[in-house]
Amino acid sequence: MTDALMTWEQAVAWLRNQPGETELVRACFFDDPLLAAAKRFRASSEWVATRALMPSPPGRALDIGAGRGIASYALAADGWQVSALEPDPSPLVGSGAIRALASESGKPIEVVEQWGETLPFASSTFDAVLCRQVLHHARDLKQLCAEIGRVLKPGGIMLATREHVISRREDLPAFLASHSLHKFYGGENAYLLAEYHEAITRAGLILERSLNPLQSDINLFPMTLEDHRKLLAARLRLPAVLVRPWLMAWYGNRLKDPGRLYTFRARRPTPLV
Repeated sequence: MTDALMTWEQAVAWLRNQPGETELVRACFFDDPLLAAAKRFRASSEWVATRALMPSPPGRALDIGAGRGIASYALAADGWQVSALEPDPSPLVGSGAIRALASESGKPIEVVEQWGETLPFASSTFDAVLCRQVLHHARDLKQLCAEIGRVLKPGGIMLATREHVISRREDLPAFLASHSLHKFYGGENAYLLAEYHEAITRAGLILERSLNPLQSDINLFPMTLEDHRKLLAARLRLPAVLVRPWLMAWYGNRLKDPGRLYTFRARRPTPLV
């Protein structure tokens, strides 16, 4: 970590200006024009897999930590009534970018500049809350999940995607050292899998899915499950046809890479009548 840290906007701007990082910039959807990047995200294998975990039919959705607004755009294009929560006013990576994207695309995205630990919404407001790469940034993970549980309607779904997981607290420095931008802005983090599970269930939510790195295209983008099935088949010296989903899941549960990605789907219970 440097002595004088950049802002997140400065870190992303630096990355975009590195000649050798074009592929990473596009994979992170940091490229311009923003509307083209948002459309590419909506067509990606990540969003296709995300959409499959969202409730149906579309209702009212909250996108927490919306960043540039690419997931907010995808939700709105899929028919959701979207509120995008983003505390950073940046025109490159924050609420300024979301407003510009909403204006250019014609999608009616409500933009709210606030932190997730203090959601400015009434209880039981949303049918779905999406957190894309958000929980691991929480200043207070339990409070954030509690607020999500509060604003979800009974039966509503929380979907937290691409969350960094470590196996031991001692693994955190290794993950932070490997991250492309942490040394510049110092904002990355990761939690133990048990910490995510506890925060979600303590919020009164029922954890329905905890998808490991080899169980969803969400966690693997820009690669896919099919790409990793072939890689695993080569590693195990098996025909690819024999590498079934259960084997992928088994192998994924045994990965120890610091910062590997998980996705969580949870539901607010419906009171018994």
